[in-house]
Amino acid sequence: MGKERVLAFSDGVIAIIITIMVLELHPPEAPTLSALWQVAPTLLSYILSFLNVAIYWNNHHHMMHTVHRVNGAILWANMHLLFWLSLVPFTTAWMDETGGAAVPTALYAASFLAPAIAYMLLQRAIISEHGHDHTLARAVGKDWKGKASPIAYVLGIPAAFISPWITWALVALVACIWLMPDRRIEREISDH
Repeated sequence: MGKERVLAFSDGVIAIIITIMVLELHPPEAPTLSALWQVAPTLLSYILSFLNVAIYWNNHHHMMHTVHRVNGAILWANMHLLFWLSLVPFTTAWMDETGGAAVPTALYAASFLAPAIAYMLLQRAIISEHGHDHTLARAVGKDWKGKASPIAYVLGIPAAFISPWITWALVALVACIWLMPDRRIEREISDH
């Protein structure tokens, strides 16, 4: 099976995820800066969630350029990733509605931990199908970003019970690490 249908389906699901998140945004009723300030936490959490989902889409897009054929393991690993990403609008909304309460904020961090693990599993499925000398295997290498990200999310879960700001900072830190597309893949593709 080719990768085109997997890419088209993934693009559609991610577009819906982002659409659901934006539909949760409600502008303030009053036309004042103070009214806008009151919804600032909701807007900031939307921006952080959007950024993270966009980073997954971007890196997924780059990674899938290395794929030549798709098997059942890759299909299910991709579906696993999309499932966890589809929960991000829910955790974002719950955290917003509760004003950053500890349990919803911890779940928010967990909602990024799960797709981070799923993304690694998708990488492994692709490498398993294409071999350890494949472009993706060479590009990933030791993958310090892929290993550091889940650690930051794991730390963000208990940190929510200390301060939601710590959790948000850790989620934002991971977003900053991954903001640029994975250049390792681009280098490997251009070198070979």
